[in-house]
Amino acid sequence: MSHHTHPHASASYRAVWDRSQADRAAFWLDAAKAVDWIVPPSDAIEERSETEWRWFPGGKINVSANALDRHVDAGRGENTALIYDSAMTGTRASISYSELRDRVARFAGALRAQGVEAGDRVLIYLPMTPEAVTAMLACARIGAIHSVVFGGFAASELAVRIQDAKPKVIVTSSGGMEPGRAVEYLPLVKRALDICGGTESGVEAVIVRNRDTVPGSAADYASDPHARWVDWEGAQQGVTPADPVPLPSDHPLYILYTSGTTGNPKGVVRDSGGYAVGLSWAMRGIYDFGPGDTIFTASDVGWVVGHSFIVYGPLLAGGTTVLYEGKPVGTPDAGAFWRILSSYGAKILSTAPTALRAIKREDPELLELQKYDTSSLKAVYLAGERMDPETWHWVNDGLGVPVVDHWWQTETGWPICANPLGIEPLESKAGSTTVPMPGFDVRIVDSKGTDITAPGVEGNIAIKLPLAPGALLGIWGSEERFVSSYLQAFPGYYASGDAGHFDEDGYLFVMGRTDDVINVAGHRLSTGSLEEVLTMHPAVAECAVIGVHDELKGQHAAGFVALKHGVEVHREELAAELIRLVREHVGPVASFRDVTIVERLPKTRSGKILRKTIRQIVDGEPYKIPATIEDPAVIDALIVALGRTVHAPATTQVKIPVG
Repeated sequence: MSHHTHPHASASYRAVWDRSQADRAAFWLDAAKAVDWIVPPSDAIEERSETEWRWFPGGKINVSANALDRHVDAGRGENTALIYDSAMTGTRASISYSELRDRVARFAGALRAQGVEAGDRVLIYLPMTPEAVTAMLACARIGAIHSVVFGGFAASELAVRIQDAKPKVIVTSSGGMEPGRAVEYLPLVKRALDICGGTESGVEAVIVRNRDTVPGSAADYASDPHARWVDWEGAQQGVTPADPVPLPSDHPLYILYTSGTTGNPKGVVRDSGGYAVGLSWAMRGIYDFGPGDTIFTASDVGWVVGHSFIVYGPLLAGGTTVLYEGKPVGTPDAGAFWRILSSYGAKILSTAPTALRAIKREDPELLELQKYDTSSLKAVYLAGERMDPETWHWVNDGLGVPVVDHWWQTETGWPICANPLGIEPLESKAGSTTVPMPGFDVRIVDSKGTDITAPGVEGNIAIKLPLAPGALLGIWGSEERFVSSYLQAFPGYYASGDAGHFDEDGYLFVMGRTDDVINVAGHRLSTGSLEEVLTMHPAVAECAVIGVHDELKGQHAAGFVALKHGVEVHREELAAELIRLVREHVGPVASFRDVTIVERLPKTRSGKILRKTIRQIVDGEPYKIPATIEDPAVIDALIVALGRTVHAPATTQVKIPVG
């Protein structure tokens, strides 16, 4: 494994961060040297107004060329760019930088042959196969704006995104593989086009990649009046491979719809130059990653984690990225991640806490880990939701490498807070996302937007404007919505929607979404801190705490717990023990008395627990099950479980020894 020095290796974290604030332009112009510009920018930033800015104005760049051609031209064409490992089909493939560049150039030519030009949108609806990476980079090559939609997403949700982005071409596949079943995509695409109705959608062609394992092909839809259906191989026959097109730094690279939004979806718009620079900085400064290194990001290209740390980040850095089609457990067992790390000598594992909790639930003793040599692993990075300290300790002790619980959002494109292992490894603290990264000036503000940043003071987490390079430049099709969604609540700041506090060392603790703060008789309690206590119990695998309506106190806290596999407990006794734990660690002010034991918690496919939906069900409000839900049947089971909720009387003196 190579070790590369970060450009600021001699400087400590603090000096680097201070410079990014005190001399922002010089800092980012320096960082911009890490990528190849067709026309180098003369300035780092152009601030057009308090709510509008552009990174590297005047610069011209091509992100696809930076991810591929640049490395081939530097003589690293034989290095492995992409490793594809499908637990669903048993397929394993290694693709070099030269080979991936050729595939991308050819597919970019195919898009062009279908009439796609710079600025046109292309909707990508593919499973976790190399074609997804090829299609994304092919769009970037010719300046088409891609919008990746999670494969197998419901037709109605797909239609909403088609109507919003108006793509000229849809790139899809006969389908995806789930454990025990195939998910056919083509009927969903056809249904979505029917919902959009005729030419209004703007879709002219659908390119279909056939999979032997899933039935369906373009030929089945030859009579579709809405669009031409073309097969993947046929679309590429006789086309001229496309060269990279020079694009302005602020040219949109992609639109990515944020999960869990109801009504009109919010399409986050990412620029080209700022994103390439921000990500390149992150790969070195945060991940200590470069040529010769391998990263296994266990996510999906449909999420921001997949965009930044399966596709663009690792390839911009010239390393090797693993594209895994499978699950953390059940494909075939709880050792799947360890097998991948061991097979490919991965230096970094990046995943969501929910994946680790799934492994912990199946294999709490980490017996599967003992079958593999994971000595290449240097760090584990977690994102997507809050990491509970219990699981953090479990993985930290079990793997014996730094566990970096970094915090970022679809909107920011790369971590806001992390442990910058490429500059200076800092001590990790369970429950903390460590410290703000260069370019992100993170503050705690009260409900009026007044800066109340001080150790231990809880409030809204906000980021001083302008945001770092690579963060969103807007919401597709609506400047007003960008401002109203993110910049209006606290003028001069970006509202993260998360709540938390700093400690005396400047470490940020993100305690949950601001709507996860509950108000019990005038006391504000974060559900994250209550969840932390419940997971201390040896029987609990994972949990969610929500605030439910209470006639007397406004709200009271209710806990939903899923147990570790094979644990036999007496429902009432467990409830009593959990209530006692909360009373002991948070105090009677939490007035925590409701415990519901469930088989599984309802989650989105990216692993976020659907707390709002649970609360609406409990409070008897009308609820809409988000399209991003992993398994709708879990909601039905939850409603049944609610009939067996254990409610402790307010006066109960519970004295049961725990564990």
